[in-house]
Amino acid sequence: MTTRATKTARTGTDTGTAPAVSFTGAVKTFGEVRAVDGLDLEIAAGETVALLGRNGAGKSTAISLLLGLDDPDEGRVELFGAAPQDSVRAGRVGAMLQEGRAVPRVTVAELVGFVAGRYPAPMAVPEALRLAGIEELAGRRVDKLSGGQTQRVRFAVALAGNPSLIVLDEPTAALDVEARHAFWASMRAFTQRGHTVLFSTHYLEEADANADRIVVIDHGRVVADGSGEELRRAGGGSLVCFDLAGRGSEGLSLLPGVLSVEIRGDRARLRTDDSDATVVALAAMNAVRNLEVAPASLDDAFMALTADPRDLERV
Repeated sequence: MTTRATKTARTGTDTGTAPAVSFTGAVKTFGEVRAVDGLDLEIAAGETVALLGRNGAGKSTAISLLLGLDDPDEGRVELFGAAPQDSVRAGRVGAMLQEGRAVPRVTVAELVGFVAGRYPAPMAVPEALRLAGIEELAGRRVDKLSGGQTQRVRFAVALAGNPSLIVLDEPTAALDVEARHAFWASMRAFTQRGHTVLFSTHYLEEADANADRIVVIDHGRVVADGSGEELRRAGGGSLVCFDLAGRGSEGLSLLPGVLSVEIRGDRARLRTDDSDATVVALAAMNAVRNLEVAPASLDDAFMALTADPRDLERV
């Protein structure tokens, strides 16, 4: 099941301006592996978009194409209507990648200032530190910081060029809860200026809380694109759970509305697009025991949208 963004506000075509990010039939292969397989995606200027996908789904390769670190074998990738390398050289793009090593014997302010000096119209260093929430770290050595502090320094470095688009690859990986909240507060301060943000994450609650759109990639293609609520509906609107009380699971997948069945111990979880019809059918079977009906979570929707069809019924 796929939900595709159709609002013209998401494409940038209403005003005649080029979208901030555009993938058109992009393909990237590594040997026999098609890491990106005909990827089509547009992100309008000013949007905050979360990129989700399982490990190996193609997220990191898509980000490499976007930043001009790799070239597509087929199709086209553009940033603001230009080649990624040109937009990066012009200072329109900042990136915060997963990998990075602390620079020894330099202070935070020195590092951010050095990076800012490589751009044609950089952000003032004090402003970058303020937006990243690390003003108090300006005189501290980068190699003496905690993991959460180092991650926010990377964010300041990404801001140094005053980019129109910032790309964040798993920005809160390995951070504790407090550090994650601090990071997202800093990111929201940046987006309030009207800049475009694309971030990948494994934390679905972060995507739901901080993104205008959530794009799900699987096998190198977009399989869902919409708000968190739209994805929840696309992945199967509700869960109906009840105790089997020793009863078998035969026939549950044939009940009205049921899309998939999962058995956990003595409890059945039915994903359904018509919970009322499913519950009525269960009542007719005298199978309503400790019944619970709830909307599908974003986790449930993600699993449904990226599941192998052969795995949809697990009984």
